[in-house]
Amino acid sequence: MILSDRKKRVTIKDVAQVAGVSTQTVSRVMNKFSYVSGETRQRVEAVVEQLGYRPSTLARSLIQQRSYTLGVVTFGLKFLGPSRTLNGIADQADKLGYMLLMKELDNFEKHSLNEVMDSLLARQVDGIIWVAPEIGNNHDWVEQSESIPVPVLFLAMRPRTGISSVATDNYQGAVMATQHLLENGRKRVAHISGPMSWWEAEERKRGWRETLEKAGLDAPEQFCTEGNWSSTSGEQAFLQLLEAYPNMDSIFVANDQMALSVLRESHRRGIRVPEQLAVIGFDNLPESAYFYPSLTTISQDLQLLGEEAVQRIVEMIQARQNNQPIPSRSQFIQPTLIVRESA
Repeated sequence: MILSDRKKRVTIKDVAQVAGVSTQTVSRVMNKFSYVSGETRQRVEAVVEQLGYRPSTLARSLIQQRSYTLGVVTFGLKFLGPSRTLNGIADQADKLGYMLLMKELDNFEKHSLNEVMDSLLARQVDGIIWVAPEIGNNHDWVEQSESIPVPVLFLAMRPRTGISSVATDNYQGAVMATQHLLENGRKRVAHISGPMSWWEAEERKRGWRETLEKAGLDAPEQFCTEGNWSSTSGEQAFLQLLEAYPNMDSIFVANDQMALSVLRESHRRGIRVPEQLAVIGFDNLPESAYFYPSLTTISQDLQLLGEEAVQRIVEMIQARQNNQPIPSRSQFIQPTLIVRESA
């Protein structure tokens, strides 16, 4: 037995000796490098399990001059979107052997952003995933992100040349929702938008408007009202639409939480859904299938969004580690239409 004293920490040398391979081969197996034969990989993994070997993150960091830590900057964790995205980030980071250091913003003032960035860099993160959404001009500083000494990847941000980002295709999701209503004979399609300071809301409104215009239909401003993503604001926005556009036959709502209040207020006023008013939401909340009637909605895969973000930032980190150019590109995750009873 290699370990007569169970308090002794199992080392990579112990694993290599029992498996009959070099410590370099053990390292390759532990880091999931592909150029190890299947038979050798299985033998090493069996010894790792037998001895209870746990690689030292500190030793690996010192050898490779990496912390294997990702900084994650988020905002608005009370909303479902950021929390679901973080689930995907956490799952993929764990799979790839990275730890997370999370900072939640409470405002977008320049000094606050600088403090967050300085705090992450002081802790030697290998890369930063900027999950906080683009609101107004709060992302103007990204043009200077090249001066940051680690790769930075942005989520939920309009594409910019030379900047890496991953986002749901909000525009295409709005097009799918509006087209579905038109294909089902609806010609007077209203819209409840999110705050127009948010890039996602702007894209969803643009998709609604341009789809109607391409079909030769009007999309004037009075056919659109604005909420702040909450159910309460959705109710107020719907009441404004009933005043401004009483003969609408359908409505595309920018998120499911606001759509819930549209269903409730329609029922309260005796407006039959979908016979008199078809309703489509956006997000595909788990509860949306249990609304009454069940909500037709656009599903965005936020778990996948988070996973893709980690995959991309790790690729960027590895490129920098190997002194290779870091490719910058904007990637869109495609949404899907979930047809239920409300439309």
